Amino acid sequence: MCPIWPLHIVILYILALCPIWVMCQSAPNLLATFKPNNLSLHMAYYDFIDVEVKGDGLQPADEFQIKSRNHHVAYGDWNSTYRVDEAASNWKGRFQVTAEFLGRTDLYLEVKRGTTEFPVNGTLPVTVLRPQRVIDTIFTTSVAVFVSLIFINFGCAMDWPTVKECVRRPIGPIIGLCGQFVFMPLMCFGLGFLIFPTLPEMHLGMFCTGVAPGGGASNIWTFVLGGNLNLSLAMTTISTLSAFGFMPLWLFSLGQLLFRNANIAVPYQHIGMFVAGLVVPLAIGLAMQKFTPRLSAFMVRILKGFSTLLLLFIIVFAIITNLYIFELFTWEIIVAGMGVPWLGYIFGYLAGRVCRQPHADALAISIETGITNTGIAIFLLRYTLPQPEADLTTVVPVSVAIMTPFPMMAIYIYQKIKACMGVSKSEERTRKSSKRVTPASYPGSPSPQSSLPLMSSEP
Repeated sequence: MCPIWPLHIVILYILALCPIWVMCQSAPNLLATFKPNNLSLHMAYYDFIDVEVKGDGLQPADEFQIKSRNHHVAYGDWNSTYRVDEAASNWKGRFQVTAEFLGRTDLYLEVKRGTTEFPVNGTLPVTVLRPQRVIDTIFTTSVAVFVSLIFINFGCAMDWPTVKECVRRPIGPIIGLCGQFVFMPLMCFGLGFLIFPTLPEMHLGMFCTGVAPGGGASNIWTFVLGGNLNLSLAMTTISTLSAFGFMPLWLFSLGQLLFRNANIAVPYQHIGMFVAGLVVPLAIGLAMQKFTPRLSAFMVRILKGFSTLLLLFIIVFAIITNLYIFELFTWEIIVAGMGVPWLGYIFGYLAGRVCRQPHADALAISIETGITNTGIAIFLLRYTLPQPEADLTTVVPVSVAIMTPFPMMAIYIYQKIKACMGVSKSEERTRKSSKRVTPASYPGSPSPQSSLPLMSSEP
């Protein structure tokens, strides 16, 4: 007799039913075909996709689900029935794809049978792009016009003999060049490895920001904070012209190590346009000094207020037009945005003081080193990389542009507070000294407010 009698009969029945149960629960072998087989959409737009599923294993009451690898970029919703009515070898449906934010993702299908989900082979690549907006064109054009006007003002305020002296004894420009094209690229290259160890595209964006020449805002901030404007203008011009040689040198050496598959192209045309936009307004301002001295003097008088308003306009308008990009901000992006300009400021000022430059010159060197032309970096990335990677990597120079003015705004506020306190203390000392020297009133003495001479008391 069997030692497990009568349980052996139950076990035999279970063993006989197992293959049948496995066959019922086995995953279906299905392949999804999408028409079109890839999709590109602008943010906040949608499109419809036809899908056909072929294979074995579909059962009545099976349900298809649309999944996205990154729901923040794009997602799908059924526009037709998504339930299988009868057992068949193929199934057709239609769904809507909605683009949420720029980037890339894949949509795919899953079969839901009761509480179990089975994957379906085949994916739909979706690329979400940023549409070209009118406000972007307005911002770029208005900034170009205002910056040209303020460089005319700089030309009116420029002391040409001082500029020639800076070029004849180029201690300041040489320090600035070393900071701009030696320290900044190497610092961005090394710091990028620490911040973006697994994101070569972001590292490349940071490096491109570091190899860009000085920006026009450096001259504005130098003037507002009381630095040497003539030295700043000379350094900006030399830095921009030097970029024709230094940018290719860095991009085709360390740049290739960062992103070997990037077809890097140096935007010579964009750099040339920036040089023209710098030199021509300065020449107009210098001509106004010679031929219209009264108008030139008026332009110099309004320069500080105009510079402050322009800086506020650029900061506020840039934030408004690029609000979408704040969704990409992470702590790494914020640290990169602060690290690039702030370390440049520190290095430039310390290098200037070590080389025994006066405070005004060291301040100009510091600002020129820390402020980079993020416009050239953005243009370089958008020209080099495909979309949407180009827009995604520009978050680094945009972050740098946003974080650049904060230290200088703090210095400007400190200078204003110090000046107000100095005026108050000076007025207080003046009042006290006037009280000490004021003679005591006595009969026959003139009033302090009177301008009449003393009348003689003799008859």
